[in-house]
Amino acid sequence: MATVELSFTALPAHIRTARLVATAVARRSGVDESLLDEVRIAVGEACSRAVAGHQRHCPGEPVRLALTDLVGRFEVEVTDTSAPVADGQSGADGPAATALPDGLGIAVIAGLADEVQISETDLGTSIRMSWPSSGPSR
Repeated sequence: MATVELSFTALPAHIRTARLVATAVARRSGVDESLLDEVRIAVGEACSRAVAGHQRHCPGEPVRLALTDLVGRFEVEVTDTSAPVADGQSGADGPAATALPDGLGIAVIAGLADEVQISETDLGTSIRMSWPSSGPSR
């Protein structure tokens, strides 16, 4: 299992870099060429959501991206620390204040990734996506 970790300042310009890195690591992990656009778009959506939340709530905190080559799977996790929930309180905007208004970004991600898990904690939100892979190409 190999993991590439990337953290970046919450600026829209860095989303393109995150997409490019994710696509390159997915290709190296053996994700089929026909799925690479899905990886790129899903990572872009998750990073856009995280950047928007960070710009509103914690612009100085980095967005984190972990790209992991598992046996038969390529996994991407985008983690943000925006709008934390304190002591189980949802606040005026609720715990999902960083989500797009109607959850459109999450719906796009769910339509593109093979598997999606969303975890919300008092530390922020994590979106974990995965696709099948044939293992790293050498």
